[in-house]
Amino acid sequence: MYHPNMFESHQHMFDMTPKESGNDLGLTGSREDDFETKSGAEVTMENLLEEELQDPNQRPNKKKRYHRHTQRQIQELESFFKECPHPDDKQRKELSRELNLEPLQIKFWFQNKRTQMKAQHERHDNSILKADNDKLRAENNRYKDALSNATCPNCGGPAAIGEMSFDEQHLRIENARLREEIDRISSIAAKYVGKPLLPHSSPSTQLTSSHYIPSRSLGLEVGNFGTNHQTSFVGEMHGTSDIMRSVSIPCEADKPMIVELAVAALEELVTMAQTGDPLWGLNDNLGEILNEEEYFRMFPRGIGPKPIGFRSEASRESTVVIMNHINLVEILMNVNQYSSVFCGIVSRALTLEVLSTGIAGNYNGALQVMTAEFQVPSPLVPTRENYFLRYCKQHGDNTWAVVDVSLDNLRPSPITRSRRRPSGCLIQELQNGYSKVTWVEHMEVDDRSVHTMYKPLVNTGLAFGAKRWVATLDRQCERLASSMASNIPTGDLSVITSPEGRKSMLKLAERMVMSFFSGVGASTAHAWTTLATTGSDDVRVMTRKSMDDPGRPPGIVLSAATSFWIPVAPKRVFDFLRDENSRSEWDILSNGGLVQKMAHIANGRDPGNSISLLRVNDTNSGPSNMLILQESCTDVSGSYVIYAPVDMTAMDVVLSGGDPDYVALLPSGFAILPDGGEGGNASAGAEGGGNNRVVVNAGSLLTVAFQIIVDSVPTAKLSLGSVATVNSLIKCTVERIKGALACDGA
Repeated sequence: MYHPNMFESHQHMFDMTPKESGNDLGLTGSREDDFETKSGAEVTMENLLEEELQDPNQRPNKKKRYHRHTQRQIQELESFFKECPHPDDKQRKELSRELNLEPLQIKFWFQNKRTQMKAQHERHDNSILKADNDKLRAENNRYKDALSNATCPNCGGPAAIGEMSFDEQHLRIENARLREEIDRISSIAAKYVGKPLLPHSSPSTQLTSSHYIPSRSLGLEVGNFGTNHQTSFVGEMHGTSDIMRSVSIPCEADKPMIVELAVAALEELVTMAQTGDPLWGLNDNLGEILNEEEYFRMFPRGIGPKPIGFRSEASRESTVVIMNHINLVEILMNVNQYSSVFCGIVSRALTLEVLSTGIAGNYNGALQVMTAEFQVPSPLVPTRENYFLRYCKQHGDNTWAVVDVSLDNLRPSPITRSRRRPSGCLIQELQNGYSKVTWVEHMEVDDRSVHTMYKPLVNTGLAFGAKRWVATLDRQCERLASSMASNIPTGDLSVITSPEGRKSMLKLAERMVMSFFSGVGASTAHAWTTLATTGSDDVRVMTRKSMDDPGRPPGIVLSAATSFWIPVAPKRVFDFLRDENSRSEWDILSNGGLVQKMAHIANGRDPGNSISLLRVNDTNSGPSNMLILQESCTDVSGSYVIYAPVDMTAMDVVLSGGDPDYVALLPSGFAILPDGGEGGNASAGAEGGGNNRVVVNAGSLLTVAFQIIVDSVPTAKLSLGSVATVNSLIKCTVERIKGALACDGA
């Protein structure tokens, strides 16, 4: 394992000026290992992994020898660099003959030169950034003074916040956030101006950089499991979270420690996945429970002690899924497929750097640095953000392991509220394209800001634990298998006249589901505003302006969500909300009309996992031209009913096999979660998860979320009247659901 002092020794090398570090381009080493210490640019993770596994006693003791280039050699190299900063092998060999140098010396001279030029450019960019930040700071101060001195145009007194428009209130919130961002960037600029920067991208370029894993398509024709074009929904960047702003691509000095940490984390994951008692004990209510005392005895070093105020959360779950091991590994190692398959859990994910792409044309040995945000579908549960490595390794002939572990020790941050100890899964190849997946989730979290109503759910592990990951993976594998089925049941056809139309409808439903999850949770990319203060029934809203987006109608979109407890079992709530015959009891927009099911596609073993095309028939005017696309899905961790109105003309194109990406959707729906065994007043004893809690009849945690166009002009101002209308709509829907279920259970 690594030692913290290793960071200091490697970091000192990069804190020296180019001349001190030997990067004046006149000093080179006599062997390849000499150059690796100077530039680090060509150190491959495969080599580092091999060195990590090598016996230290067998490593040769190499003494570095340096030779200074002649003035003529430097002039020739400088001249060639201006014309071609990236010479190929042939050009390097030609230069080596002309200058009487080794090709390796030529290679590393150009690497060092490129690093030096990059550092100069970054110092210049940071100087400009500091000046821009100073200017923005001054402008913000003037704006703040103007707001504090604002007067009411009617009475001449101080302006009240309530008299401002909804947009103006959001501007004030955004302005405060910008001031914090300016302070942060200014401190970074002040730290690095005048010093050589580390050879990696600046924070402003990381989120748009091309450090993604190259897509290896699964060859699947339906959905987004084998494509990259849908990342704008799950990975949609309406804002940038604190962790995503603060992390950076690892420097060269960090990479050996990352490799060592990856190897140790993989060994720990395999042990935790394959070891039973006494490491894991069985609890009748919570499933397998980790024995922390035994864990720290087996893994005394790890990533350090648990931070003060954090709570340990560990779980393990196994299942057999209908997907082969190759495709499962692809899903986990490709950030776009990972975000798509787990869109209900992963609100955003980003690959910062690929340190190794693996060997032999697969992901064996692949290592990457990532950041991700994990969510529960409710604005009352804060997301968990992690900066971590992901390492994939073949373990035996027919087993693969994929492990995550936090890198917070490399980039300590005071804003971190969760970290991942070695977590991930073992994938065992079975016959007939099936795989056995054993998933381990091991987190340390500060969850004191979780709403009291959701704490029992979080404490049981159903919110972020292994059971939810495995249940989601199993359901998504069934969905994909159903979408690729050639023997389509006749009940699926109805208005769907071809397999192509069926696939297009499935693809449209998948996009609808992903869009729903991007706006229902508490992702830090969104600025939620609470409109009411009525306890657990608070309605929270956010706005976005939709422009030039073929997947959404243009205009101002208002997203509203509220979560509440209801004393009804989750299955009964799910069956009630997905049934078209009971839709008129809660759907205000259907005006009490009869709902007709025009098409139905089953996409799983559970009858609740299906996609439907509905048509509302008004009792007075007859059939409507507006259809409703609905997908319902359920597993042991929760259930969802998601729907969106679609235009009949656009749907005709989809049903005939046309491209569904240009059908405008604004999904709404419901997330139905178990309440963790607690009743409505779940606060008693919920903090510590103790035995003194009063358990009443189990109920459901229901989140209702709407997305509505309140103005078709994207540049228009959002009025408080529009917000009040949406607030009334969602409140009325909640009351209708409560009333209908209460009558149904009476």
